[in-house]
Amino acid sequence: MLKEFKEFAMRGNVVDMAIGIIIGSAFTPIVRSLVDDVIMPPLGLLFGDTDFSEYFLVLRGGEVAGPYASLEQAREAGAVTLNWGAFLTTVVSFLLVAFAVFLLVKAINRMRSREEGSAPEEPTSKNCPLCLSSIPYKARRCAYCASNLEPGELGPAVA
Repeated sequence: MLKEFKEFAMRGNVVDMAIGIIIGSAFTPIVRSLVDDVIMPPLGLLFGDTDFSEYFLVLRGGEVAGPYASLEQAREAGAVTLNWGAFLTTVVSFLLVAFAVFLLVKAINRMRSREEGSAPEEPTSKNCPLCLSSIPYKARRCAYCASNLEPGELGPAVA
């Protein structure tokens, strides 16, 4: 059983997954900071300097009657609330994190394709300039009309 576990744990995809989880957990605070410290403040200004997490709906009043100025006051009073603003903030945060990760993966893929040296592939065929038949690219003579295909000698081949 120990041998089977060792074989399972040392498979390439399991190790890759473990590395991805470790890097993802290290990357999460960076993306959270991007969302909380860079992206959300301008959105708050755009919508009138509001914090969406303070929007709530009182379903049942607490020991102290409302209205409640903040979600914290409603909780202290024991009111039952529907915290739709906190939910909206979480959804917006998720969408921004997902978009930031998308942009990061797109940039990494672009860099990776440049590193791999995406040199254009050499063509495998060409058309004979006289009979327009498709022939191998490196051919020096057309297999159909026997034309000489060397540069400057595109006329019919001499027997």
